Amino acid sequence: MHAKAFWSLVKEYTVISIGDFITAVAVVSFLIPYNIAAGGASGLAIVLHGFVNFPVGVWMYIINGILVGFSLVFVSVDFSFKTIYSTFLLSFFVDFMSRIIAFPTYTGDNLMLATIFGDIIAAFGMALAFSQNGSTGGTDIIAKFMNKFLSIPLGQGILIADVSIGILAGFKFGLNIGMYSILAIILNGLTIDFLMRGMEMSKQVMILSEKSEEIADYIMKKLERGVTYIPTTGGYTEINRRMIISVVRRRELSNLLRAVKKIDHHAFIVVGEIEKAYGEGFSDIKKF
Repeated sequence: MHAKAFWSLVKEYTVISIGDFITAVAVVSFLIPYNIAAGGASGLAIVLHGFVNFPVGVWMYIINGILVGFSLVFVSVDFSFKTIYSTFLLSFFVDFMSRIIAFPTYTGDNLMLATIFGDIIAAFGMALAFSQNGSTGGTDIIAKFMNKFLSIPLGQGILIADVSIGILAGFKFGLNIGMYSILAIILNGLTIDFLMRGMEMSKQVMILSEKSEEIADYIMKKLERGVTYIPTTGGYTEINRRMIISVVRRRELSNLLRAVKKIDHHAFIVVGEIEKAYGEGFSDIKKF
């Protein structure tokens, strides 16, 4: 393995580990103390903990172990090592924090605050893991079962599984907890989508300038991004020029705009949002 590939792999697993740790903090500190079953293996484990007093982390081991085992036998799911790693690392963190070191928990009596903060923190951790193609298992696997045997689309399957967990929480812990659990499930999905868009969103920039070579040189050497030239002809002036097209990270856009302003303040710039970019310097298409 090349050194660059090795350090890229180290970075990916480090980010997944941090994401799982943050998710576990949210589950242990905010969700478990109030029985808020916000979907996933952790939510189902909270419900089962209410019926059989095994620690939530132990229930997560059992749930994920059964689901992964059944999937390998009956659904032939091709699990990546990242999925296995992330799924069971989260179970380990939850078990370790709740049963071994007694991690601090939110001690207020405001269920809304526990739901909102627990969900937002968990969503941030999950988004970090998802950004490196990690997975927390749980209802993702249940959804694959539903897709295989009931022809239910994966997205709908995840929603059905998570909402079912929220309903079970309502039966076990009362209507109030069930409603908060379903609220947490909805908030979790929306927050993850929002964070993932923020992490992965790039900008496509199209630039027309008399000094296109200088601008392209800045993009390639300073930002280390690729540049494509497209021949253009002005409809009014009929002047032939080369338009620069480049894709940059959102955080790089302000530096690029300042540089273009300095090089040619008469330049014409169009900026568009790109939801996902694959290729050198962005997401690896092989991991799609």
